[in-house]
Amino acid sequence: MRDHPATGINSTEPILALTDVHHTYGALHVVRGLSFSLPRGAIGCLLGPSGCGKTTVLRCIAGFEAVRDGEIRLNGQLVSSAAVLIPPERRRIGMVFQDYALFPHLTVARNVAFGLHALPPSDQMHRAGECIDAVGLSGLTGKYPHELSGGQQQRVALARALAPRPDLLLLDEPFSNLDVNLRERLGQEVRDIIKRFNITAVIVTHDQNEAFAIADEIGIMHGGEIQQWDSAYNLYHRPANRFIADFVGQGVLIPGTVMSSRQVAIELGVLNGGIPPMCSIGCDACSKGCNVDVLLRPDDVVHDDSSNLKAAVLHKAFRGAEILYTLQLDSGRKVLALVPSHHNHAIGERIGIRLDVDHVVTFPPPELAA
Repeated sequence: MRDHPATGINSTEPILALTDVHHTYGALHVVRGLSFSLPRGAIGCLLGPSGCGKTTVLRCIAGFEAVRDGEIRLNGQLVSSAAVLIPPERRRIGMVFQDYALFPHLTVARNVAFGLHALPPSDQMHRAGECIDAVGLSGLTGKYPHELSGGQQQRVALARALAPRPDLLLLDEPFSNLDVNLRERLGQEVRDIIKRFNITAVIVTHDQNEAFAIADEIGIMHGGEIQQWDSAYNLYHRPANRFIADFVGQGVLIPGTVMSSRQVAIELGVLNGGIPPMCSIGCDACSKGCNVDVLLRPDDVVHDDSSNLKAAVLHKAFRGAEILYTLQLDSGRKVLALVPSHHNHAIGERIGIRLDVDHVVTFPPPELAA
């Protein structure tokens, strides 16, 4: 069971379903056997570094790219396969692009109404006005894109995508041109707007903070494959492999020795938790000292002045309410600790620490991982 809050998704029937999708550019295999689905009202995210294939997946969903193998279905209808390619204009999909793609010669109202040609003119402007109000720009309908801030332009792009009442909304790196503070605030606003319209959406980003702020479910992509499709909570606390452990959040891997099926000893003490992955496949030799690497997040290492366990401060990064300390253990290994910022210790100072690990995450050593 997942111990994270309900997302408010109101259906289990998939609006979007990808099954074993492959895509190539010539001899380059960009997407490999990718599968996921989203019910109505869900927000999914493809998160990964540049070049992992996430934008290509979005283009395949939109119908801009054909798939080599596999299927893409919208509302149960097959829209993409090796033999089928329904054009983008027949997929009832709205798109928000990285560069907004607004028409500079059109006002906000005309930009939002641009895709509503099937409606009578009066209905076009009424519908555009509803969407402009929904994104908080009701006083700017007569403005032109160059008169707006980046955040306002992004809201116009969102309103334009929502105006035709699409079945699916696709967002391609929608906040990459905005500063960090605006990005975080607008991300939560965009989530609220999408939920209010009860639209299924897929966002593509390389920024985990964006993914965490907006999405209900996140797929970590690497090498054209989804490595793990899960909640933000589980991706952080229960990563499926080393890549995800390194890509999501911060942490270090330190050597450990398996003491039993529920205990692992590390330099800082004994951790009690689930069966280590490498010892959970019928291995009865856990008590014989199998070697593992143990993931420690900054919130697993707690500052405690009364602790006899000490570590030296190598580096400190002030983050307002907290300081991220890089600490050196007696062995020379390093760990991270997230500490309230009123505990302001000097570089080189030895401070007391203790472990507070709720989720024990272990991986085989690299030489055994294959």
